[in-house]
Amino acid sequence: MTIESTDPREILVVAHARRTDTVLAARRVIAAVQSAGARAVLPDGDDELRHELGDVGPLATLGVDVSVDAVEIAIVLGGDGTILRAAELVRTGTAPILGINMGHVGFLAEIEADVIDDAMRRVIDREYDVEERMTLDVEVRDEADTVIYSTWALNEATVEKAARERMMEVVLEIDSRPLSSFGCDGVVISTPTGSTAYNFSAGGPVIWPTVEAIAVVPLSAHALFARPLVVGPEATVAIDVLARTDGTGILWCDGRRSHDLPPGARVIARRSEEHVRLARLHPAPFTDRLVRKFQLPVAGWRGPVEPRDLRAGEVPSA
Repeated sequence: MTIESTDPREILVVAHARRTDTVLAARRVIAAVQSAGARAVLPDGDDELRHELGDVGPLATLGVDVSVDAVEIAIVLGGDGTILRAAELVRTGTAPILGINMGHVGFLAEIEADVIDDAMRRVIDREYDVEERMTLDVEVRDEADTVIYSTWALNEATVEKAARERMMEVVLEIDSRPLSSFGCDGVVISTPTGSTAYNFSAGGPVIWPTVEAIAVVPLSAHALFARPLVVGPEATVAIDVLARTDGTGILWCDGRRSHDLPPGARVIARRSEEHVRLARLHPAPFTDRLVRKFQLPVAGWRGPVEPRDLRAGEVPSA
């Protein structure tokens, strides 16, 4: 005999509080959660969102009333920045993230706002797949090789110059072997998930999510060899900020977490053992997502063509 838990299902709602359409959408999501007998959970410190939501019934608080391990799924209303914030909140748990695009491109989002009601029905019925996305562990070491900062990234870790008028000098290292030294504005170290973000804007390759790899893209490098690279998932990428660099650099991860880099600092990035999970309602080829999100021109596409010998039931020649 199976005994079902009497504890309510905990569903995290993360939303951008300063947009009216997003707040209205969050009310619809919370109403659907509560109608199903589940409990809506908000991140700790989201006082502005609570105020904008008004009287929507009792709301739990993540980390106060509900642990991250108890969250079943995170419903995120916003753009990619809001989804990256949600990834920060649930990464140590097992909850997948369902992104509802309220922004512009919203590449990480699964659906658009006009299908919220159907999406919530499927969430309540647990009719979704879960896709794991690779992340990076990132650490900073000083000249004495002491770890002075550690963090992680879902999209990318970026080493950048701190002063606009100066160039930083770096050595790029792959698997403990130096590859090239050059002056530049910075270096982007990207996951496949982040390949359509900063990496893409910097001229790096788009990497299908099913391919585990790390992209390395120098930014405005003053060098003959400073092309984008794709290395294996087991590779360790290191960026040494040379001590002769005039000024400091800065490390940014997902545009959310940063740390100053003094001359002589060393940034190391490698694949993490922890993943971020995305909920998928409509499993579809990544090609279709690229076309839709970037509005790529595909006029003239004729569709798949069968081999000529098989069209009329002919036996292929040897």
